[in-house]
Amino acid sequence: MTLESRLRWWLQRALQTFAPTAVDLPLLLALLALSGLSLAVVWSAGGQDPDMVWKQAARFGLGFVLLAVCMRIPPGTWRRWTPWFYALCLLLLLAVLLLGEGKGAQRWLNLGFLRFQPSELCKLGLPMMLAWHFHERVLPPSPSALFTALVLIALPAALIVVQPDLGTAVLVVGSGLFVIFLAGLSWWWIAGIGALAGASLPVLWQFMHDYQKQRVYQFLAPDSDPLGSGWQTIQSKIAVGSGGWSGKGWTHGTQSQLEFLPERHTDFVLAVYSEEFGWIGVALLMLVYAFVVGRALWIAANARDGYSRLLGGAIAMTFFVYVFVNSAMITGLMPVKGVPLPLISYGGTSAVSLLVAFGILMSIHAHRRA
Repeated sequence: MTLESRLRWWLQRALQTFAPTAVDLPLLLALLALSGLSLAVVWSAGGQDPDMVWKQAARFGLGFVLLAVCMRIPPGTWRRWTPWFYALCLLLLLAVLLLGEGKGAQRWLNLGFLRFQPSELCKLGLPMMLAWHFHERVLPPSPSALFTALVLIALPAALIVVQPDLGTAVLVVGSGLFVIFLAGLSWWWIAGIGALAGASLPVLWQFMHDYQKQRVYQFLAPDSDPLGSGWQTIQSKIAVGSGGWSGKGWTHGTQSQLEFLPERHTDFVLAVYSEEFGWIGVALLMLVYAFVVGRALWIAANARDGYSRLLGGAIAMTFFVYVFVNSAMITGLMPVKGVPLPLISYGGTSAVSLLVAFGILMSIHAHRRA
């Protein structure tokens, strides 16, 4: 094959990759808008550090490259790969227990050239496995199929809890429960599972670490220790409230620029954004998030097979929970958890895994029903 033929072949492949049938252009534009906004907010929240912005841009670049690759793989291929991907997630979680590192916990794997959090992969791997499990079964699921699904959820959740990372474990369990809900589970079963979960809370409390219990105490009474455990929540609410309608302006937020707000470029980045862009800016951001969730649900509803519908719906609902939990956390409506604001907070594993998930969603869109 001549050089000209090779160049022509690669050009054709590139055009096919970004053809309208492969790319859901409205969804892609929304993801690009969120990524661009992230770079602006990280610049402000990170103290105008260019190195931090370049690292975030590189992560988004990797994420969008993987998105372009994933959307070219048919859903049937993803379905065949699912058990292996789920097994890889479990192996990585086991590796974290032996080799992991983190701030007060073993949550990260450091490969020298790459440092990532395997539990983030489970937020995609678990819904994929459950969608694969229910794909060829009669729905709503039978008690035996439901029991197997709960076991599949419990395995990664238990490995994440012992890291310890209760917040991520709850989100992983939630991503699996969304698949079960979308599979048509009876409301009686849902009520029973909810009652069982509520009854198990006293038992769970006994196994929680002291810092996890402290977060619950701080949530119930943040003003009881304003200079200690309640500092984050109080400063976050001050930042949100001081933004007013239109905000103080980009890079002019006092809570972030004067370093009153901890973790301002990661978990509490929405508080920084709220202070600088105000209610109007937050409303526009939430409209973009609502569009992404709605578009993802539309793609799932028009999917060709049960695997694609269940997986697409779970991706959409998990993304929504990310946004809801982070928003509730920075306003004091939920205890503080290590949950980033999707595609806005500084960090690589969460952003890349989300873009991979949206790449799979675009693959579902490209192979949707006529």
